[in-house]
Amino acid sequence: MNFDDLALGWREALLGVIALLVVYVAVVFHRLRRLRRTVAAAIPPVPADAAPATEPPAAEYVEPDFPWNEPPDTPGEDARLAAIDGELSSLRNEVSALRGELAALREDVRLEIARVHERVQAAQHVAPIYGDAMQMALAGHDAASIAERCGVARAEAELVVALIRNQEGDDAAESMMKER
Repeated sequence: MNFDDLALGWREALLGVIALLVVYVAVVFHRLRRLRRTVAAAIPPVPADAAPATEPPAAEYVEPDFPWNEPPDTPGEDARLAAIDGELSSLRNEVSALRGELAALREDVRLEIARVHERVQAAQHVAPIYGDAMQMALAGHDAASIAERCGVARAEAELVVALIRNQEGDDAAESMMKER
């Protein structure tokens, strides 16, 4: 068997495409004929004695129930509008509640910022040597590490830690008093 004889050229490919197109057109025509037969079977036959009407008689013209240039009224439109109004009012109530919560949160944040600002100012008024010790005590370091790092006596470091703990205890007691 020689495969060179089976090689297809552009002429053979073109003839193959034309053959496929002819088959496709034949299938489409067959489907159209079948469709015409089903449509013709669905339409009732016209009696032979009836004369073909060229114009519909004027008496048969009927005015439509509503004007075509206006859309018809839908019966559920009022109920739909009422539902939308109800949903809108509930959304407005939710938004006003959220605005109140946001105002309360803003006030809480403002108070917290004021407290932090007071602490920072208090730490700035301390001698520079104790500023780092105050910062470390606020961060939670113990007296030994503060004394070693800042070069102060251990007793001074313990005093700074005690002051910070006392100040934090006052803030906690103050916040508990506000909650009551």
